[in-house]
Amino acid sequence: MTPPIIASASALLARYDVLFCDVWGVLHNGIAAYSEAGAALAGFRASGGTVILISNAPRGADAVARILDEKGVRRDAWDAIVSSGDLARSRIAEAGYRRIHHIGPRRDDDLFDRITARRVAMPEAEALVVTGLEDDRRETGESYRLLLEAALARQLPMVCANPDLVVHVGALALPCAGAVAAVYAGLGGEIFWAGKPHRPAYERALAAASQLRGGDIPLDRVLAIGDAVRTDLAGAAMFGIDALFIALGIHHADVMERGHIDPERLSALLAAEGVPPPVAAMVELK
Repeated sequence: MTPPIIASASALLARYDVLFCDVWGVLHNGIAAYSEAGAALAGFRASGGTVILISNAPRGADAVARILDEKGVRRDAWDAIVSSGDLARSRIAEAGYRRIHHIGPRRDDDLFDRITARRVAMPEAEALVVTGLEDDRRETGESYRLLLEAALARQLPMVCANPDLVVHVGALALPCAGAVAAVYAGLGGEIFWAGKPHRPAYERALAAASQLRGGDIPLDRVLAIGDAVRTDLAGAAMFGIDALFIALGIHHADVMERGHIDPERLSALLAAEGVPPPVAAMVELK
């Protein structure tokens, strides 16, 4: 289960035409950009490649782009962004929801700027939309169990606008919308997962790349880059594309020792998650 551990991605990236790259944990750590990663992607684009960022952020692509600017991610590192927020908006429109109950912080309010559905109290809602936790420093997914049990009693569907369970902000590990959705799933609730590792995110990314490149793209010419086994590696395997694992992100404490990847610990993590090994692993993208 141990993939090759590489120090430079240059030779690997040259085998592909398109990169589906994760954002948080690969391009930045929630506070500042990883400059080597930005340079690697910019170099790939300069050589004729196409980079589609796939973000599980519960925001539109325009908001994700602004955040990248704020973190200092260089603009020539990517061609287009596929965000969970935009996938959630599409799902709300396609399902025809008119009244939705929002679970999440006020910072995610801009997600609802471009939809016609109204946010209402839970007893009036046709569906739940979860973008996160209202207080992710004090709450967990379990904090919402009573509300979710009430929603299940009414058979309300849920749109999860960020399937991640946890995100690192510097040294902090904070729960995400996926932690709430996981509780609802455990109760038997119906959920649309708007993001990785689910197919709609990859289908939209492939469509964006095909449009940019002016034709169909064979899947063996696409490489996914990410730091999360549950989303990035599992999603790539589901979609039938290769993956490069970045150890510095969410699993750094699981697989790294003194700044290096421990092959045995990496193998154990992949085996525990039941995910096929990526084509390579590296500490950080460069």
